Amino acid sequence: MIAITVDDERPMLTALTKSVLASPDITSVEEFSTCSAALEWSRNHSVDIAFLDISMRGMGGLALAESITEIRPNCKIIFCTGFSQYAVDAFRLHVSGYLLKPVTAEDVQREIDHIKGAKTKEKLLTVKCFGYFEVLFRGEALRFKRSRSKELLAVLVDRKGAEMTAKQICAIMWPESDDDEKSMNYLHQLFYDLRNALEAVHAEEILQQNGYYYSLDKERIDCDYYSFLQTGKPEFRGEYMTQYSWAEETCALLWK
Repeated sequence: MIAITVDDERPMLTALTKSVLASPDITSVEEFSTCSAALEWSRNHSVDIAFLDISMRGMGGLALAESITEIRPNCKIIFCTGFSQYAVDAFRLHVSGYLLKPVTAEDVQREIDHIKGAKTKEKLLTVKCFGYFEVLFRGEALRFKRSRSKELLAVLVDRKGAEMTAKQICAIMWPESDDDEKSMNYLHQLFYDLRNALEAVHAEEILQQNGYYYSLDKERIDCDYYSFLQTGKPEFRGEYMTQYSWAEETCALLWK
């Protein structure tokens, strides 16, 4: 991201720029002590995010923000000020953030993460796919009322967060069944049991439903399979969810 910092108090401007530069998401920062200079630069250069003081000489931070967004509609505005009474006026401009001075590097990164929609998610469960499929909560095996509830979770893990219908899941878990109604009813029981197992360890956010589609929030689990796909680690040794015959297809693909 290309950033600008604007504050007419030099010590505050220097500190703000330092905090912004600390973010790994920022590629460059241009700093300005006057609104007019910042506006002129913005007319001729791309700006992704602007950190602006509100109470400044000249046009002031609120007017500067309006002018910047007119010429750079995609620019995100973060106000940095020592006066909380400006918050209402700031949010009327639909700004992306509002920070009270002194602004720290942590404050800046939190706002950038919010803009990116990349807030770090807590890993709620540990899932082991290499070898025997296991689900752990704080080092202990997660308890399921039915063993096939665990298999249902394995299917969703195997699909890496992709949405699936109940019919698609049934086709994987009971490929030879000719009684769709019976399979669907049993699957709904398994979903009920799976939700209860996850709720027992406050991990119910992992299981997601969007209308007729089911999926897994893969960002909320620490999974060896996902780590291997991203980094090549841990090493794959030829065993993947060994208790499930339907997992053989994925196992074969991992060898390629």
